[in-house]
Amino acid sequence: MNAFTPRPYQREAIDALRAGWAAGQNRLAVVLPTGAGKTVVFSHLAHQMLDSLGGRRALVIAHREELIEQAAAKLLAVDPMLRVGIVKAERDEHHDADVIVASVQTLAVAKRREAIRDIGLVIVDECHHAAARTYMEVLAHFGAWDGVPVAGFTATMTRTDGGLAEVWEDVAYRLDILDMISDGYLCDVRGKRITVDTLDLDRVKTRNGDLVDGQLGQALKDSGALDAIAKAYVDHAADRPGVVFTPTVATAQAAAAALEAAGISAAPVWGDMGRDERRATLARYSAGDVQVLTNCMVLTEGFDAPHTSCAVIARPTKSPGLYVQMAGRALRPAPGKDDALLLDVMGASTRHKLASMVDLTAREIGEPTEGRSLREVAERHVAAEQHRVLAARVEAEEFNLFGSSAIRWLRTAEGVWFIRLSSAQVLFLQRDPGTRLYRMRRWTEATGVQPPRQDVARPLPEALAWLEQQAQILAPAAFVARRAPWRSNRPSPKQMGLCRRLGIQVPRGASAGDVADLIDQDRVGRVLGQLILPAA
Repeated sequence: MNAFTPRPYQREAIDALRAGWAAGQNRLAVVLPTGAGKTVVFSHLAHQMLDSLGGRRALVIAHREELIEQAAAKLLAVDPMLRVGIVKAERDEHHDADVIVASVQTLAVAKRREAIRDIGLVIVDECHHAAARTYMEVLAHFGAWDGVPVAGFTATMTRTDGGLAEVWEDVAYRLDILDMISDGYLCDVRGKRITVDTLDLDRVKTRNGDLVDGQLGQALKDSGALDAIAKAYVDHAADRPGVVFTPTVATAQAAAAALEAAGISAAPVWGDMGRDERRATLARYSAGDVQVLTNCMVLTEGFDAPHTSCAVIARPTKSPGLYVQMAGRALRPAPGKDDALLLDVMGASTRHKLASMVDLTAREIGEPTEGRSLREVAERHVAAEQHRVLAARVEAEEFNLFGSSAIRWLRTAEGVWFIRLSSAQVLFLQRDPGTRLYRMRRWTEATGVQPPRQDVARPLPEALAWLEQQAQILAPAAFVARRAPWRSNRPSPKQMGLCRRLGIQVPRGASAGDVADLIDQDRVGRVLGQLILPAA
């Protein structure tokens, strides 16, 4: 029996880990977005690996009660026949267990970890914490540097105090949040900035790479930001269940009070809250009796409430990793849930570069756009990048074609290629919109723009050849030839005087041909820029 059939990417993550271990690397990480089901992945991993461990057992290490309980429950859901034991505080269920789920705080006690024997696989949940000294000691004890395979799972590998490279040899598998959204495994997400004019983040100092919690909480309180947050929730998320992330316990409690005063049922949770009281509050939220949970950084990991469709980042952060942990709480799909909304609390200005919605993805997608979802922002960026690359390639192709011609081709500032036959006559190419085909056009002072008798859209090389042929018929070779001898002469006083009157800057050392080109580009650019060219 297997209640949780792994998704394709979950199987890929397991395969990548096993392949990495087979190749000689034993401390490998997997980075999966919040909501990707990392607990399901490592539960299947442990289930699959037990048969190959030669009687040894698997150890899952976590750092919070909710994560420990979730891991144990998921392991049993994947394989109800597994013997799963929990080791934390007063519980010590390791003697007959196939898989032990243990608190890192408990394993930090030498006597407790030394009692656990025969470990052949170590799994670390929320492994971005693993650079801490406690984790390092525990991992070393269980053979992480002596060949025992170790798998770490997290939604982000960023950690402000560094050191992760000392633990993890490589990231064996990484899945981007945009892939999860595109495949329907996560909800798309929209962001909105809540700017509080009186919030001065410039006065908040940075410690260990991020804003100091206490100073940040005081700034939120002094600025009246919590009332602004409550109003914004009423305005933008009145029908959404949500979570509010704050920097201190006091601000979590005050934010709940502000929401209640605005007519939104809310309750705070925090780390030192009594276990029973916190469980009861979370249960009320899951049941819909409380619309919004406010918290002091206790819901960034292990909190599983898919109906959550709004996350308020009232803890502005410079850490993309922390932002991902907060925002990710709202991205799980649920019946009737179309998307997620992020409300980012901002000061009127800041010297700090704060994380935002675009930091949810590792891809470069530009700046967030108000009103557009993450997927829409990414798709527009991809389209713009593709257009830029195509335009650059077309430009290079055009330049090569025109640059190799014997005819004196010029280009206006707007990008129109032309040949000037005389002061009153120009041949030029007009591109058909949305295509790479060109039509030939002739302009004369007397008649304006005229199409040729056979008005045919042609590929660039054919259009180029046709226009060059016409230019050689209609104008003296010395005038339209790119290598005419006169072009290497010094500019004439008449040319220089005309440039001064037209405001044309002449580069030092320019030849007569160079100056003639500048004058023609200016004149023809003015003429063609004023024309409404006939549709091709």
